Amino acid sequence: MIQNSIATFKCEVVQRKLQLVGQCGTGNFPQSFPEVAMNVQQDFENRRDEVRKAVNRDVIYSPYLANGLVATYFACLEVKECNDIPKGMMSLTIPLTTYAKISCSNKTIDKGYEKIFSWMKDNGYRQESLEKAFPIEVFYFEDNVEEEVVELLIPIVE
Repeated sequence: MIQNSIATFKCEVVQRKLQLVGQCGTGNFPQSFPEVAMNVQQDFENRRDEVRKAVNRDVIYSPYLANGLVATYFACLEVKECNDIPKGMMSLTIPLTTYAKISCSNKTIDKGYEKIFSWMKDNGYRQESLEKAFPIEVFYFEDNVEEEVVELLIPIVE
């Protein structure tokens, strides 16, 4: 598959409110990343069928938070309601948040982050405090492909 066919790097402002159910992992930052994130995603991929009332089982939401010492990375499904949570999972409600969004791919995430932060700066946006919001990586899973669409959502203020 040609990389540019799915990594459009289109930037825009969107608003999202999400109810999620999933798992998380925490590790020393930055030393244990991206390994912790990859492990959480792989574990959750094997358990996502346990989540009830999922909006779309092929879209994994991965909010994260980090400081200079540790980071916590989630792998979740959006749900219609947060009840009957499987053992070892948790619910997470993300209030309506304004995000800068870029579309990239699982092979171009680093480039996606570079481009979205540059676009934010050029357009007068700055990242919202991580005490108030989560950045989110959104993975659109497809069977039998090497490259999948990923959206990066960075919470912003003007």
